[in-house]
Amino acid sequence: MAKVTGLGGVFYVAKDPAATRKWYAETLGLTGEYGPQLAWSDEPHEKPYSLISHFSDDQYIKPGTGGFMINLRVDDCDAMVADLKAKGVEILGQVDEGYGKFAWLLDPDGVKIELWEQVETPDDISAR
Repeated sequence: MAKVTGLGGVFYVAKDPAATRKWYAETLGLTGEYGPQLAWSDEPHEKPYSLISHFSDDQYIKPGTGGFMINLRVDDCDAMVADLKAKGVEILGQVDEGYGKFAWLLDPDGVKIELWEQVETPDDISAR
């Protein structure tokens, strides 16, 4: 049987696509022929994963205005937050949950971005 092998992309309408692409390049270092592009994963974890998560309300998405959030894996959340703050980017919050570190910001279109540094593998988490 055929199966899904990973997340192929996130697509949404931007007020100014060129300006949004420039922001992603300058702020997060993400560039590509068709927009911000990244390899699926080059992390040292045995089982890196992507997640599609569903919520009954938009509390986790706020203050984003897009009705969805983009979660980006990072190799060092603390360093990434420091870099973003140095660029003048507002960080909405930051937390270490033990299984991973998280931080949040908004892109120029009001889409909430969650930065995630995976600290444990899915097997470590399920063994709790």
